Amino acid sequence: MTNSWQDSARQKREAILAAIPAEWRLKDLPSVEEQRDVTGDYIRGFLTEREVEITETDAEKIVGKTTTGEWKAEEVTRAFCHRSALAHQLLHCLHEIFYDAAIASARSLDSYYAEHGKPIGPLHGLPVSLKDQFHVRDVETTMGYVGWISTFEGKKGTGKEKVFESEMVKELRILGAVLYCKTSVPHTLMSGETTNNIIGYTLNPKNRNLTAGGSSGGEGALIGLRGSPVGFGTDIGGSIRIPAAFNGLYGIRPSTGRLPYEGMANSMDGQNTILSVVGPLGTTVGSLRLVIRAILSQKPWLHDPLVHDIPWRDSHEQQITSLIDSTDSSKGGKLCFGVMRTDGIVHPSPPILRAIDEVVEALRSQGHEIFEWNPPSHQAILDEAFKTWEFDAGSDIKSAFALSGEPMHPQVAGFSELEKHYKASEIATVNVRLRELKKVYMEYWNSTAKFTKTGRCVDAVIGPAAPWPAARPEKYSYYGYSTWVNALDYTSVVVPVTEVKRDVDVVDANYVPLGERDRKSHESYDPEIYDGAHVSVQLVGRRLEEEKMLAIAEYVGKVVGK
Repeated sequence: MTNSWQDSARQKREAILAAIPAEWRLKDLPSVEEQRDVTGDYIRGFLTEREVEITETDAEKIVGKTTTGEWKAEEVTRAFCHRSALAHQLLHCLHEIFYDAAIASARSLDSYYAEHGKPIGPLHGLPVSLKDQFHVRDVETTMGYVGWISTFEGKKGTGKEKVFESEMVKELRILGAVLYCKTSVPHTLMSGETTNNIIGYTLNPKNRNLTAGGSSGGEGALIGLRGSPVGFGTDIGGSIRIPAAFNGLYGIRPSTGRLPYEGMANSMDGQNTILSVVGPLGTTVGSLRLVIRAILSQKPWLHDPLVHDIPWRDSHEQQITSLIDSTDSSKGGKLCFGVMRTDGIVHPSPPILRAIDEVVEALRSQGHEIFEWNPPSHQAILDEAFKTWEFDAGSDIKSAFALSGEPMHPQVAGFSELEKHYKASEIATVNVRLRELKKVYMEYWNSTAKFTKTGRCVDAVIGPAAPWPAARPEKYSYYGYSTWVNALDYTSVVVPVTEVKRDVDVVDANYVPLGERDRKSHESYDPEIYDGAHVSVQLVGRRLEEEKMLAIAEYVGKVVGK
């Protein structure tokens, strides 16, 4: 007798929970009303002092201890396994748990160190979590689809899931990382909220009334609760930056071709107009820099045909550091930031605007220049960008749902309504138009050198990553603040700034919406519901400026106290 999709989903959900050791299971899970914020002292109450010490250490400091033998890889791994298990029970953020394999891997690393007196690589003993698009040997990849359970990307009987690994997974193992879990995604991957029919809704650890973001929402929730020191997500329309912003983390959307994507599961594979990219999320910029440098040391361009032959460039970081440290702005020193408070389509909510102002004032106080960013129309960019995910009329996504007969959640239900298949000539027209728009934006950025006091182009643009600190369930209604970056293939880093203050971030009772989208966004913000939520900004640089943007983001984080 064939299982219904409900039975298959339930069995998979129960299997995930069963992979958690009995001593780590919570007997009484608090409701959202009983415990809205499960970070800080709440989660620490289930951990030993040693586990708290380990799991609240950032990735950079962890490897400083594991690569010198001060901390054992197994002890570090067990601590993060425990905290991630608690995170899943409270937030529904894991799709796959393979703690036994992780602990065995950590023991092997400890044995290597004991024998050779040195680490196996720069990430020796560092637990790294992965979005459920990465293929890991002996571990399923469902990507939130019930029909992908017990298959390889929906295909049965291949046995590929037993042996196949994504290129980056291979590199992480070589570098000494310990892989221990894969995190939740919205089915289709095409949503700023993470929900699917297997594990349900992934919640925001700081405020469980809110979403953890998407599509790398499980990564955001897990790292936000310190169940992982650093992890990898993907971003095609904001899917790294949105969860990073919602969970008070740093996250980078690199330009295409900087990090390897080879061998990953995906939706709409073969749509090459706007490519999905891999990037890390973490609690510090140092964590992001650490793992990117390590991956690039493996020369991924030799194994992924889409990766550029660009090693890590220390000189790009040093250039920013020298400008920051400059005391003579009259000779072109200091930095210049563009500030975009609104795209003129949907206005950001009060806490986002306050965060932007706080960043601007903090930078001004350090002698940096602020330039009002008035770019070419973002609407024109978005009009073309959003077409790219409709090229196949949703056929790839529809076929994945058809495998089990499961329904689409409301956040992605629009794919079921698509009917038009784009012709090759129509796709080419979109590609040409996007190229034209990239050129126009490029020249606008170039033109800023004529107006800045530094005599250089704007170094980075400060703006929202989303209209709200986090979205309320089923209310993520506007992707414009993240998707313009993907369309132009710019580098962008999210920086946490502050938290919502209900008495400060009040609603303007006299606000007049710009249109229907702005009205929906405006009405979804409620300071009582949002109180205490993380508030972040996005720093946008030009194409392939990863080193530069990480240096700027680290500096901005220090200036605003994060």
